[in-house]
Amino acid sequence: MAENLDRLPATFNYREARNFGVSKRQLYRWRDEGVIELLSRGLYRRSDSGLADTDLIEISHRASLATLCLTTALVRHGLSDAIPAAHDIAIPRGRRTPVVSVAVTWHNFDPATFDVGRYTTPLDDQTSIGLYDAERTIVDVFRLTHHGTDTGYEALRQWVRNGGKPADLLDVAARFPRTLPRLSSL
Repeated sequence: MAENLDRLPATFNYREARNFGVSKRQLYRWRDEGVIELLSRGLYRRSDSGLADTDLIEISHRASLATLCLTTALVRHGLSDAIPAAHDIAIPRGRRTPVVSVAVTWHNFDPATFDVGRYTTPLDDQTSIGLYDAERTIVDVFRLTHHGTDTGYEALRQWVRNGGKPADLLDVAARFPRTLPRLSSL
């Protein structure tokens, strides 16, 4: 049965394990022996997989279009020192919000603009998650004012100090007409 473990990806679900010929009993034995770790209901990670952010791996496996946004993205870009109590994750409006075991604040973004400034970033060798670029993230912070303008102003100042170009920010803001006047007046 150990040969089946070697064929499994670093992170896998119950169905994938069964497709590789792993019995339910073997799967639970591996878990009890510490060979695999239970990340959440039905989602496992091999113990020999190396370090990774297992919270984000779970989110990525539960929602394929999950994208780091707002404060979580600001922190990833080095534009905020905040330690969010929950991950800010965007999914397209109309998609089902998945159940996860980690603290997440889900945000439903318009499908027409969902991909603006979005790219993927690797979490491990086999898993990646969406991340909005710095310009889109700053626009979103100003666009969604309930996140506080202090956060937006601080991120904007840091972004400019890091070499950000205001014209790039305004290009992104043009895709969100209600936000453009706020940013143009700065």
